[in-house]
Amino acid sequence: MMNHEINKAFRARLERGGAVLMPGAANALAARVIDQLGFEAVYISGAGLTNTYLGMPDLGFISLPEIAQHTSTVRNATELPIVVDADTGFGNALNVHHTVRTLERAGASAIQLEDQLNPKRCGHFSGKDVVDLIEARSRIKAAADARINPNFLIVARTDACATHGFDAAIERAEAFIEEGADITFIEAPRSIENIRDIPKRLEGTPQLINLVVGGKTPIIDFAELDEMGFGLVLYANVALQGALKGMHDALSLLKTDGRMDESGPVASFEVRQNAVRKDEYDRMEKDYADK
Repeated sequence: MMNHEINKAFRARLERGGAVLMPGAANALAARVIDQLGFEAVYISGAGLTNTYLGMPDLGFISLPEIAQHTSTVRNATELPIVVDADTGFGNALNVHHTVRTLERAGASAIQLEDQLNPKRCGHFSGKDVVDLIEARSRIKAAADARINPNFLIVARTDACATHGFDAAIERAEAFIEEGADITFIEAPRSIENIRDIPKRLEGTPQLINLVVGGKTPIIDFAELDEMGFGLVLYANVALQGALKGMHDALSLLKTDGRMDESGPVASFEVRQNAVRKDEYDRMEKDYADK
């Protein structure tokens, strides 16, 4: 399926209503597993990419070329819609314009931009701050203007809840909608009451809620968030946290026992090959050999 068809179908899915449960992937293998398990969309997490690719915390270390490269590899691995976390857009409005064009060409279906100061911090870390509203609006306006495909979606995130309060975050989201945002995302609300208010106060525009395991936002069942009216329910790094625990468990046992077989806490060789579609490559190899 071509990317413009994926984007059109994703927009139509959001317009139909009902929440989409969207896990994050830090690499193409995680995206393959997400696809195999039947999820409707995948998210490329800036935090997950920074942790996995650089082994560093989410403090603004990842760059646009690295995100573009990973977007391209994920697009090659799945036909799911891809929502890409592009942090602050890597500069001013002109940089945002370039970021959108770059990631759209790389295969993204949507781009997420936030209003933090550069360098940004994880939304669930302390010490973050946001730019003034004029600059924040300019980022979203530039993003909306830059897209080539009208079905390429702009996700506008605000971190103002932590710095200016919940009402200020709502006001920023309203301003972002005026500038062309298709989806808004209030990061790190701390109460169920605030979470419930988000879709009510921003009715008419799909809302993304980010649930971070161990983070500042209360974990709420998907069905309840769907009933509240959220459009996207994001678990950005469950795959990463699950993989990290799996690595610790498997490698600790290897260190202790000095051996490992398929009875251990590992995926089987067959499961691993299925995840990367080895059978498809075997068929292609045979077809070309038979020509």
